[in-house]
Amino acid sequence: MIIAALRSAVVPRGGAFESLKVHQLAAPVISALLAQNGIAAGEVDQLILANALGAGGNPARVTALAAGMPGVSGITIDTQCAGGLDAVALASALVDSGAAQIVIAGGAESYSRRPLRGETYADGRPARFYTRPPFSPDPATDPDMTDAADALAVKYSLTRQAQDGWAIDSHRKAMAAQDRLRQEIVPVAGVVSDGYPRRMSERLAARSPVLSGSVSLVSTAVEADGAAFCLVVSGAIAGRLKAREGLTIRGFVSAGADSRLPGYAPVVALRQLFAKFPQVAPGDCVTEMMEAYASQAMVCVQESGLNVQQTNCGGGALARGHPIGASGAILICRLFYELQRSELSDGVCAIAAAGGLGSAMLLSKCANPSSFPTG
Repeated sequence: MIIAALRSAVVPRGGAFESLKVHQLAAPVISALLAQNGIAAGEVDQLILANALGAGGNPARVTALAAGMPGVSGITIDTQCAGGLDAVALASALVDSGAAQIVIAGGAESYSRRPLRGETYADGRPARFYTRPPFSPDPATDPDMTDAADALAVKYSLTRQAQDGWAIDSHRKAMAAQDRLRQEIVPVAGVVSDGYPRRMSERLAARSPVLSGSVSLVSTAVEADGAAFCLVVSGAIAGRLKAREGLTIRGFVSAGADSRLPGYAPVVALRQLFAKFPQVAPGDCVTEMMEAYASQAMVCVQESGLNVQQTNCGGGALARGHPIGASGAILICRLFYELQRSELSDGVCAIAAAGGLGSAMLLSKCANPSSFPTG
């Protein structure tokens, strides 16, 4: 189960976090998780960190050292946008298998400090620099993500006005939730709130530049820096720590779908997930749906039978920004708090990733985690 979840603020690239490396974003969040739950660094069995733009190495190990956990080896994963969600799923699998009892899992991304990647010729001469690696062996099935978001909008007859309207609503909800969002945000570099939410209107949205077809700047999540982590533990640990609240991880699906329409992939994952739990109605779930693009979120909610009124109740990535490796973990962090304040018992997170990847996780409230046996 997840007994705690915290994150940094999300700050657009080049903002207040522009000088911070991945471990400098992640370590304060991890240290706060441990301190708030009375866990010594030496008790942590593993740290799983998702990162998409670091271009190599093992930032999870660097982060473990920065957070004062020299005994933790650290595992770094990269499934692009889905990585933060996948990291928590992997942590759950480690705990379920008995290989670990306390795992910190999530993601961190510094868009501001991402390295420049380069290819070389066989003799070592530089060939070209690039920022985006291939996500399919065939360029014809590896579209630009913004073009793919427009193709999805065309397929489902979503107008620019409808997409901008979704984004306006995301900002509205984020602005209204600012006070309660602070409980999940750990101060990093003095920043205690998300830096992007604003009072958005139809008039302002209409002046936003078009990026591709019906996709505007307003209906596209901005590149951002941030970190988010969850404390994933066994029932025995939850009982020992007398955890007052928690979410049980009931199921997870990572699915591959059409790489030409990557924004649709969460629908595939969600349908597979709910097929495993026929007793759970999608419309009765609190939902955190990734908003890399408005079209993606709108299609996934519609085609999965989710309740739009229970979706992204504190705003989504369109109002925060998109720190790629951290975004999936931010969804879980947001759900952790939104589900606690809801009358509903079940919640779901879903996210798309380049290459046609979709990840979805079902979580349920645990009324009294401290009642779990400690032995």
